Amino acid sequence: MHKMCTTDLYETSATRERAVSGSPDGQGRAPGATLPTITERNAAPSAGPPGSTPVGSTPAGVAPAEVAPGGNTPSGSTPPGGTPPPGTAPSDYRAAFNAARLAMAVVNREGVVLDANPALGVLLGTEPARLIARSAADLADLREDPRIWSEYREVLHGRRRRLCCTRRLQRPDGHALWAEITVEPVPDGCSVLLSMADISERRDLQGRLRHLQMHDPVTRLPNRNLFFERLASALEAATYDRGGTGRIGLCYLDLDGFKAINDTLGHRVGDRLLGAVAQRLTECAAPGGHLVARLGGDEFALLVRDSTGTEQLCELAKSVLAALQRPFDVAGQRLSVSASIGVVERPAAGTHTTWLMQAADTTLYWAKEDGKARWTLFDPERNAHRMTRQALSSTLRPAVEREEFVLDYQPLVGLVDGTVKGVEALVRWDHPRFGRLSPNRFISLAEENGAIVPLGRWVLRTACRQARDWQLAHPRNPLIVSVNVAVRQVWDSDLVADVGSILAETGLAPHLLQLELTESAVMGSAGQPLQALLQLSEMGVAIAIDDFGTGYSNLAYLSRLPVSTLKLDGSFVQGFRAEEHPNPADETIVQALVELAHRLGLTVTAECVESAEQAERLARIGCDTGQGWFYSRPVPPDRISAMVGGHPAATGAQ
Repeated sequence: MHKMCTTDLYETSATRERAVSGSPDGQGRAPGATLPTITERNAAPSAGPPGSTPVGSTPAGVAPAEVAPGGNTPSGSTPPGGTPPPGTAPSDYRAAFNAARLAMAVVNREGVVLDANPALGVLLGTEPARLIARSAADLADLREDPRIWSEYREVLHGRRRRLCCTRRLQRPDGHALWAEITVEPVPDGCSVLLSMADISERRDLQGRLRHLQMHDPVTRLPNRNLFFERLASALEAATYDRGGTGRIGLCYLDLDGFKAINDTLGHRVGDRLLGAVAQRLTECAAPGGHLVARLGGDEFALLVRDSTGTEQLCELAKSVLAALQRPFDVAGQRLSVSASIGVVERPAAGTHTTWLMQAADTTLYWAKEDGKARWTLFDPERNAHRMTRQALSSTLRPAVEREEFVLDYQPLVGLVDGTVKGVEALVRWDHPRFGRLSPNRFISLAEENGAIVPLGRWVLRTACRQARDWQLAHPRNPLIVSVNVAVRQVWDSDLVADVGSILAETGLAPHLLQLELTESAVMGSAGQPLQALLQLSEMGVAIAIDDFGTGYSNLAYLSRLPVSTLKLDGSFVQGFRAEEHPNPADETIVQALVELAHRLGLTVTAECVESAEQAERLARIGCDTGQGWFYSRPVPPDRISAMVGGHPAATGAQ
């Protein structure tokens, strides 16, 4: 049975103290007698034991002014929960409880309603008396949320001081409302006070404000903030919900050519076009109930929760492309746009929003790079290659400073006598993580980020220093060292000054240095590059055109540029390998190029020579030198020293 004191919210602490100490209380009860209930205190006064004072009369020896006006409790008695101000009576608290506009109920420690005020009845759409003896948790809908239910029970058991939450309540007449629920103990220690405040209007206002905050005003789609909120929720739900597929998919798209429409027709037409695009995207996503959001500008996203696999995402991307390919009628204009779409689909477990968006953004970039107006599926291997490129690009300059690069050399061999005439310097990167990397792994990156300038300067200095060592060691057979030069080295640095200072520093004769530039770079040279080539040639440095025959092939430039050597691209030599069915056209083309070069006073080097037959046919045509694996792979400088004066072709050095 619950203690009787539980029902007596309004009993004063002074009365309880007198009952415990043995003094008669205000009602004349002897010590230990049953405490008065609310009904008893509000009932008509009855005669008490001898010496007691009837309610409403003035005690003997006490002036009338000492009696609280309008009450039957002497001034100084204690109200519920503490000491009342002078002139108040317990009945005032009961009246305040009933008259309060805040809905309240007194609840015992078992969670049963002991008393409810009229405001609570109005709020819940019933008579207050019908609420007595009912479960407070049911009235306030506190059982549905496990966290709220746990905190509520802790308040009942005295292990928590207060609970405050918001719940959606359903009235008997079907009307729903949002209420702010507060549960906290009352000072008597035997009960708690539950209060409810109707916050439906405030909730509606907050909802409208949140909708404005979370939706795009142009397309009325969820904006970036709401998208990321839903994405995080979907990832969490898919990870722990065993009833779903446990997977998630994303189509991240960008309109192709939208900027041109915005710039030519104005932002008003552009906004209307975005609205029309949003409508078609919504139609595509509607059958599957997928979320469509505008992330900003002309970027949109379609989120697929519980995806069934990449096929589902690919089909969605195809439908989006087909929908957007139809022309749009906007503001009297017939407009056509397309989209590039990045598609990502994977298990939700272990997936973070940041990774997913990075993958989608990368895949969208691939779609645009591959030609636009298409969708591209995320490829982990391709992404790993991209990440490797990024890691290499960011560490190129520090690697030059740490001297992580080395040079190998590949011989340039005379096709007639088989002697080593020179070498080509080829740079390698001894990467601390990826091992030794060939030039095709990092040279293009160095050209993109500008690291080619300090790297090229290091290669040039190292190669010239090594060539000078060979010259001193073999004065009768000095080797020409050929060094590749990127066009950016000519534009972003003073190549002429660099070459001059390095030759002076190393003591290498200028005629023993050959600089190789690609055909596409040399043939289009004008202005600064052309002047640099002319100055280098006047200095005595040889200029070679690398990969000749694969670029512009504007032969008119050969008579204007200070070129001394043509290096035929290996694709011309490939046809020389077919022993059973030789292609006469290949030999005819090479022979014509060799004759043209010789008439212009140029020498010719054939690249990618891999067999004795190729070397023999090239020599017969009149080609001067050959380079390739038939003679030697790129090797360290000490291996070159052993070849000087020898015949690598005869030994088959590999």
